[in-house]
Amino acid sequence: MTKMTSDSLIDTLEDIVLLLELKGENPFKIRAYRNGAEVIRNFEGDFLTRAKENDLKGIKGIGDALQSKLHELASTGTMTFYEKLRGEFPPTLFELFDLQGLGPKKIRALYETLNVDSIASLKACCESGQISELSGFGKKTVENILKAIEAKNQYAGQFTHGDIAGIAQVFLQRLQDHPSVSQATICGSFRRGKETSHDLDFLVATKEPAVLTQFFTTFPEVVDTLAQGETKASILVTERGLQCDLRAVSNEHFPFAQQYFSGSKEHNVAIRSRAKSQGLSLNEYGFTPLNDSVEVPEIYTEAQIYEHLGLQFVPPELRENRGEVEAAELGQLPRLVELENLRGTFHNHTTASDGRHSLEEMAMAAHEHGLQYLGISDHSKSSFQANGLNEERLLAQVAEIRAMNEQFRERGIDLHLFAGSEVDILKDGSLDFDDDLLAQLDFCVASVHQPLNMDEDTMTKRVIKAMENEHITMLGHMSGRILLRRDAYPINTEKIIDCAAETGTIIELNCAPKRADMDWRWWKRAKDKGVRTSINPDAHSVDGFHNLAFGVKWARKGWLTREDVFNCLTLEEVRTHLGC
Repeated sequence: MTKMTSDSLIDTLEDIVLLLELKGENPFKIRAYRNGAEVIRNFEGDFLTRAKENDLKGIKGIGDALQSKLHELASTGTMTFYEKLRGEFPPTLFELFDLQGLGPKKIRALYETLNVDSIASLKACCESGQISELSGFGKKTVENILKAIEAKNQYAGQFTHGDIAGIAQVFLQRLQDHPSVSQATICGSFRRGKETSHDLDFLVATKEPAVLTQFFTTFPEVVDTLAQGETKASILVTERGLQCDLRAVSNEHFPFAQQYFSGSKEHNVAIRSRAKSQGLSLNEYGFTPLNDSVEVPEIYTEAQIYEHLGLQFVPPELRENRGEVEAAELGQLPRLVELENLRGTFHNHTTASDGRHSLEEMAMAAHEHGLQYLGISDHSKSSFQANGLNEERLLAQVAEIRAMNEQFRERGIDLHLFAGSEVDILKDGSLDFDDDLLAQLDFCVASVHQPLNMDEDTMTKRVIKAMENEHITMLGHMSGRILLRRDAYPINTEKIIDCAAETGTIIELNCAPKRADMDWRWWKRAKDKGVRTSINPDAHSVDGFHNLAFGVKWARKGWLTREDVFNCLTLEEVRTHLGC
C-alpha cells in the first residue's frame, strides 16, 4: 500500500478536480472537492489519523460522501471513485497536464473536439494546423504549445535532485542493511549534488557480489530489470522510469570505485593526469605503477587517494573541474558550509497566501527543525493566482507575527519570527507595495513572477531597479527557471551580482527542488564579489523545510562557506543587520 500523508489526500482531491473539469461536471460538485482539499490544507491537527479512524464528522466542508471517500483513501491507499474516474480517460491524456500553459479547459476542448489524447497527437494537430479550428488556440498559443512540447522532450529522462532524493535514501539504506554489505554509497551526479540527474548510481563493497545484484533487482519499486550480472545490475523504477545502477566490488577496490564513479568525467581526467605525472595509472580498481621505481601505496579510503596525489580531499560537490584540483594542490579549498551551520531561514509561505500550513504550524515545524528564526514572506497582491496579500491583510499578518513572538517568549519557545513579504517586482521595476508599507516589515524578498517574456536588457534593468530600493533585503529566485519545465528568463547575471555587491542585496539560493536558483555555477563569482546568499526553502508547507538540505548541497557546489551565508548568522546578528 502506498504510504499516505495529508498531502497525499490533498493531491488526490486536486487530481479529482482536474478530472471532473475534464468531464465538464457540475461546478458545485467540482467545488466540493476543491474545498475539501482546502479544508485538509488548513486543518489544525492530524487530519490523516482522523480520516483513517473515520472520525471526520463535524468538520465543516467535508460532507458525508467525501468523508467516506477520504476514509477509504487514508485506510487503504486507494479510492475507488478516483480510480474509476481516471479509467474514463486514456492514460496518455494525463501527459498533457505536464505541459506549461495547458489547463483542464483547453485539454478538454482538445480531447472532445480533435480527439487529442497524448502529446504526440497534440503535436500533430499543431503542425497540421487543425488546432486552429478551436476557439482560443491562436497562432501565439500554438507556438507556446510547441515550445512546451519541445522543452518536455528536451528534459525527458531527467529528474530533479529533490524528485529522487527519497528513493535514493531508501535504496541506500536497504543496501547498507544487507548482511553481506560492508560499505555502501551513492555515486554519480547525485552525490555531487547536481540539480538534475539521469539516473542513480549505487556502489557496495561485498564478498558476495552476485547475491547483491540479485537482491537489487527484487526491490518492490522495480518495473523492469535491464541487466543483471555477477557484479552489475540495472533496474527501472517508478512509472517515470528512473534508472538505477548497482556496482558490487571488493573492499580493496571500494575507495577507487567510489572516486571513479562519483565523477565528474572532467574531474577524473584531471586526477588521472596528475597520477600519471607521478608515475601511476589510476582507474576504478586502484593505482598501477607505470615503472618499477614507483611504489604503490596502500589505500583504504577515498580521501587517501587525494592525499597520495598531494591534494586536499576534494568534496564531491566540487568535482566539476572548475579549479578545484588547482586549489587542492595549494591547500586553498574552502571549508564548505554544513547543514548544521544554518540557524534560521527566510522566504516561507503560509495559508495566508498559497501555503498549505498556518503561521503557527510553520513556526512550530521550524522550531522542531532546530531553527532559531524564521522569516515569513507570503506573496504580495499582484500574485493574485497565489492569493497574494493586499496592504490590509499584510499589516494584519505583521501584527499576528508580533503577537506570536510575544507568546513564544512567554512560553519559553526559542524561536523568533521575522515579518516580511515576497513582493512582486512589477514590469517597470517598481514594487507591489509602497515604501511606507515596506518600511514596516522586518525584511523583504523581491521576486519576478510575471511577465517573463522580456529581452535581457529590459529584464536586467527591471530587477536592478528593484534591488536599488533600500527596503529590499534579498532577491528571490533570480533567474525564474523551473527545472525541467521552464528555462531561465533572459537576464544578465553578472550585472545582477555586481548590483548586489553595490547595494548589499542578498541573493537567495532558492532551494525548492524545482528551482535551485541562483544556479550554483554563479556562486563563486558572487562570493568573490562579497555577495551573501540566504539559503531559503521557499516552503509552502512544513515539509518544505527539508529543502534546506538541498540548498546546502548547492551552496557547497558554489564553494560557499558559512561566512557567505546570511542565515548562518546568530539571531542577534540577523536582527542587527535587519535593524529590528
